[in-house]
Amino acid sequence: MSMLPTTLLDLSDTSNSDSDSGSGSTDSSAISDSESESDDDSLSDSDEEITQGYLNALLERARHSAAAAETERDRSQEDNEEIFTLDDVEHPPLPKLHPGALPASYLQLGEGRGEAGILVRDPEVEEVEKKSGQRATVAPPLPPPELNKSGKPLTRKEKKELKKQTAGPDWFDMPVPLEADLPRLHREYEASRLRNQLDPKRFYRKDESEGKGIKGLPKYFAVGKIVATESPFGGSSSDNLPRNQRKRTLVDELIEDAEAKRYAKKKFNELQSIRGARGRNTLRVKQALRKPKW
Repeated sequence: MSMLPTTLLDLSDTSNSDSDSGSGSTDSSAISDSESESDDDSLSDSDEEITQGYLNALLERARHSAAAAETERDRSQEDNEEIFTLDDVEHPPLPKLHPGALPASYLQLGEGRGEAGILVRDPEVEEVEKKSGQRATVAPPLPPPELNKSGKPLTRKEKKELKKQTAGPDWFDMPVPLEADLPRLHREYEASRLRNQLDPKRFYRKDESEGKGIKGLPKYFAVGKIVATESPFGGSSSDNLPRNQRKRTLVDELIEDAEAKRYAKKKFNELQSIRGARGRNTLRVKQALRKPKW
């Protein structure tokens, strides 16, 4: 009987302790929950404050980096560009403000705003009329037809023969010499052809007409004449030869030349000596050949 109250007391104590412990645990859990809530509130407040400042810092940093990148890009472009400088560049002169005389206007404007302009003249029509006027100029009259000795117009055959009488404008219309003048001209031509015999220090190519006589003369040729020069005062110049020293032909001029005469005499004597040497003791041989053999 004495053991029952002690056990009951123990149970009560244990229950009391249990209740106390339970209440203590509940109190501690409540305290921890309140502390966690307060921590969460403080963290959320601190996160909001840090995030706003951090964003501002990031924005400012982005602006600085963008400005630095732009300046770097400008520097790179300036380094890559090639700048050419021209020295003493002459700029064209500026046009004058006054245009000068202007052509007449081809449009007459109306007095009011609503009135249309009146066409006074047409530039295209004037240009066409100008060109047609130039084309419609009077042609010069045709030259009169050439007549022959009988007074009749020349035929095609006669015109063709007249064209053959000259070498044409490219050769200054050099004429064909007349048949009556051919013997005299042949002597002149022969003297000019034998110029290599008159001057031993010059070499001339052989002429194809050599040895053909009058038939070897060219079709178109003429003998030139030295024209006398005049002095500034209108008289004859001292450089001109006087009339008594002028010769009529080339042969006469060559004969009067002392050097040419001396050389011609020397060549003549050489030829005579050669011919004389060939003719010595030839008469007897000829006579012996003429005699009969019996």
